[in-house]
Amino acid sequence: MTMLDLGDYVDDRPREGIFRVHRDVYSDPDLFELELKYIFERSWCFLGLDVEIEQPGDYVTRWIARTPILLTRASDGEVRAFINVCPHKGAQLAVAHKGCTKYHVCPYHGWAFDAAGQCVDVKDKAAGAYPSAFDREDHNLIALPRLASYRGLIFGSLSADVPSLEAYLGDMRTFIDLAMDQAPDGMEIVPGRIAYTYRANWKLQMDNAMDQYHLTSTHASYMGVMEKRSRGQGNVGAQQFDWKKRLEQECGAFNFANGHAMIWLNQAEPQKRPIYPRIGEIEAVHGAVRAQWMLKARNSLIFPNMQIADATTLNVRTFRPIAVDKTEMRVHCIAPKGESPEVRRWRLRQFEDFFMPTGFASPDDTVCFESLQTGYNAHGLDYLQGYYRGIETVVSGADGAARELAIEPQFSVRGGFDLNMETSMHAPYRQWRRLMCAGMNGEKVWS
Repeated sequence: MTMLDLGDYVDDRPREGIFRVHRDVYSDPDLFELELKYIFERSWCFLGLDVEIEQPGDYVTRWIARTPILLTRASDGEVRAFINVCPHKGAQLAVAHKGCTKYHVCPYHGWAFDAAGQCVDVKDKAAGAYPSAFDREDHNLIALPRLASYRGLIFGSLSADVPSLEAYLGDMRTFIDLAMDQAPDGMEIVPGRIAYTYRANWKLQMDNAMDQYHLTSTHASYMGVMEKRSRGQGNVGAQQFDWKKRLEQECGAFNFANGHAMIWLNQAEPQKRPIYPRIGEIEAVHGAVRAQWMLKARNSLIFPNMQIADATTLNVRTFRPIAVDKTEMRVHCIAPKGESPEVRRWRLRQFEDFFMPTGFASPDDTVCFESLQTGYNAHGLDYLQGYYRGIETVVSGADGAARELAIEPQFSVRGGFDLNMETSMHAPYRQWRRLMCAGMNGEKVWS
């Protein structure tokens, strides 16, 4: 690199209490290209949920960075994933967001493929005067080198050289379990599709989910509406939370290997959680500790492209880097199968309030992301200082909250809400530096 060595973009000196990230990490197009190559193309990336493709022939289209992916269920019931391009001329094969079909037919020249990726027809082949060399080529779709799932969440990798998915997730599996164990008959995606873009870097969304510090300033209008509802004004049917009570609760954070992190907040009003009517049943199956953790507000980051947010109501958010200053967001509301209509309405009102692009909170964040991207062009701006809060409270390894869950994070933090720790952003940036430096140096990423 011309300005700094790659390792210097994340200034991480724990003994000196220093953690800074250079602004170019968010704005340099050359760094962005390296991220696609060394992070997104060499890691496990979240693709979708098993329930999206329940029947043979069901499919969804996804992306790993700039590579289009076809995720489908074959006739034998197995989930398959392919590079979503026709081998004939490289056209994108499936163009719809989702569907169900026995065959995928290329819209350009009509080659056809089944859900197992096999080429079943080369249009007008008999009349094509093809040489024998053509017949020796593989005409099937290119399978993703690695595909695996955990608790119905499907991940894929463009590199075969990744660890097992369970090893990659590590103790982050506990927090996936806390989401997926909320239903006796499994979870489903609430019908509907939310996808939008913002004009800023993908890591700003990654940071935002781990950032409690911005809540009382960025979302002041949202909190004002919630305050009115607490007094019986407005849409009280949404059963939103009294944020003054929330701000008085204890909170914490965990950093894990491979860039994963999560933040948690004790619940002041557990009766407003959609799972509360079933909490006794959940406790009987999963124990009191896990039931209480399901009631806490939790935001989990699974590096590099997925978040499980359960701070107001449960949802999965994914982000796709399009350009150094453009990102696509997708959001799915997740709910227990067989949920009563009354609780489903309750869940949806909470989801719409906060997470919809037309809601009270998401637009606030998006405006801030774009403001930040503008600021990164400023002369004189060097290292950003937004990663210091909470450093003095960091505990190496597990704290009491972690031991309660029998997990072993690399670092733990615990304190009052006004601590507003920023240390949960350290894990992803340490992984960013590790992967980027290994890629540039030609080193093996995964041991």
